[in-house]
Amino acid sequence: MCKKKQGGFSLIEIILVVVIIATLSAMVVPRLTGRSEQARLAAARADVEVNIPTALKLYELDNGYLPTTAQGLNALLQKPSTAPIPENWNGPYLEKFPVDPWGRPYQYQSPGTNRPHDYDLFSLGKDANPDSTKDDVVNWIVAGALAK
Repeated sequence: MCKKKQGGFSLIEIILVVVIIATLSAMVVPRLTGRSEQARLAAARADVEVNIPTALKLYELDNGYLPTTAQGLNALLQKPSTAPIPENWNGPYLEKFPVDPWGRPYQYQSPGTNRPHDYDLFSLGKDANPDSTKDDVVNWIVAGALAK
């Protein structure tokens, strides 16, 4: 009688496949690392430079002035009940309360310290440290620079 050879992979074949997968991973993973942080920064820049300012401008067009610092960005969602109470509030101007990509509320001040004629709008970035400005996303530096 003839013995049938059983199918399967040898140890060398399995090791070869593992080496190939490890080599491909070693080439791909470094290219993807840091992309999520770049995406978070881009989302924060879009919020600080376009999305929230658009809502603030609509609020200002309706009411003749921006929300105060005390009213904050919440004034874009609910009609403020503190002075000055907007007579022509036509909101909500945003669908939900704006939080940065790191899960913290955007910082708003009107009139601004850095832009006294307007407002300051910023995210403290990944580190959430007001003393560390390298990762902050702010509206008072041209071209969305990340430092104060």
